[in-house]
Formats: sequence, structure tokens, C-alpha cells
Amino acid sequence: MGIFRDSLDKATANTLTRPLPKSPQTQMRFLVKSTKGTRAAAETLGITQRTVERYLKGQIKTPRPELAARLADEVRRRWQPRVRERAKQQAATTGGITIETRARFGFTAAPGTTDDARIRLITQHLTPDYAGRLLDAHTAGATDQQLKDIAAEGLQEVYFKDRGRRAPGLRVDFTDIDYLDIGY
Repeated sequence: MGIFRDSLDKATANTLTRPLPKSPQTQMRFLVKSTKGTRAAAETLGITQRTVERYLKGQIKTPRPELAARLADEVRRRWQPRVRERAKQQAATTGGITIETRARFGFTAAPGTTDDARIRLITQHLTPDYAGRLLDAHTAGATDQQLKDIAAEGLQEVYFKDRGRRAPGLRVDFTDIDYLDIGY
């Protein structure tokens, strides 16, 4: 995964309204329900169907660490899909997203301007059109570079160009990301 994909996944997870199941038995029960069967849950986790049934019965209470991580990831990925979609839809249509980043920003601009790249800490609310593009690209499986390009374009237009009121012809280079946090 990349820093943008991880930040978008974390932002989506922060929209959940109920906590994730805690015990392996309840996690397994949820996974079986969401995959519609013990066989599908077993294939998802890479274990046998009988092992899934043992978890459901409570015969196995503590999974191996790698299985516990896979189980938690699968449950987290499937938890409250309608809540996640509603939050994404709201961000893409009315709310927008907020990006907080510490990265190196350089510029391509007219001669005589200061275009040396330097590290900046920026917290900026992006409009719903850029949020929609970013979330659609994330859902479609875009690479981290493609997500970074969309975010750079959004920061360029909203933060540096002030929505077209200044710096015409400015092009922003968004590199060396030290920190990134995205919120709906």
C-alpha cells in the first residue's frame, strides 16, 4: 500500500458508527455472515472450512498472529459498507475532504519568482469536485502516484492559486511526503 491509499482507508474507517467486533469468535461470525458461508470465509482467510466451524463453536479461541491479522483486516474491510458509502458520497458531493500534509512543494512559474522547493505544512479543505475525483480513483484502484497527482492538482488550485485569483500558470510539484492525513 501507499501513503495515499492508507490515508484514504483510515479516513473511511473513521466514519464508522459502531466499533468492530473484538473477539475472534465474533469476528469469524461476522465474516461468515458477510461472505455468506463458512466455505467462502475459509477461502477468504486461506484456512480450512473445519477451522472456521471450530471458531464459530468456540473450540478455538486464540488464532495464530498472522491469522488474527488477516481476520481483523477482512472484518475491517467489510464492516458497515453503507455507512462508508454514505460518507464517501457526502464528501464527493457536498462536504469535500481535508488534507493535512508535510511535504516538499516546488513550483514551475514565470521567471523571477521563487520556485525553489521547500517543505511546507499545509492543512487545506479541498472542494467536493477534487474529493470526488480522489475517492473515485481510490475506489477504482488507482496507484498512489495517480492519487498524489489528483491531490497535488487540488492543492495547486485551492491553496496556491486561490481558485484562479492569483498565480496564473503556476504548476505545483508535490514530493517527499513526510506526513499525510486525510479526513472527511
